[in-house]
Amino acid sequence: MAQTQQRARSMRVPDIRTGDQVLVLSGKEAGKKGTVEHVIRNRQSFAKVVGKYGSNWRRISPLADVAVVIEGLNVAKRHTKARPKAGKGQQIRVQQGGILDVPQPILASKVMLICPHCTQPTRVKHGTAADGKSVRVCANCGETLVREVRK
Repeated sequence: MAQTQQRARSMRVPDIRTGDQVLVLSGKEAGKKGTVEHVIRNRQSFAKVVGKYGSNWRRISPLADVAVVIEGLNVAKRHTKARPKAGKGQQIRVQQGGILDVPQPILASKVMLICPHCTQPTRVKHGTAADGKSVRVCANCGETLVREVRK
């Protein structure tokens, strides 16, 4: 018997990445646009979903465990108390108290990526580039979605 040659599978790239421009679809921030600060992937989500929904877990969205923090959207107030911090040497610094604005995560299923080429909210298709790497492709215009490099 001849062994079949297995082709190296490329990793699937995530639909939404840090630095992407997104549109919020539902909730109190619906219709607003913003830039993704970071993506939160919960490793314990599968156990939580099965524990909560039991045998109906297959009906839950596969994106239920992925959330994104969007710059300037879904902001909550956090009240902090002034506390002493241990400083280096003899000096003791005091952490300032007050009210902080903390951006809260939004489920990834509640946001839609905006294509930088056609500037339309779009679903993400996955394709293969010429060099064999997996890339994201705009479902509307067919252009590859590349994120801007932050400096």
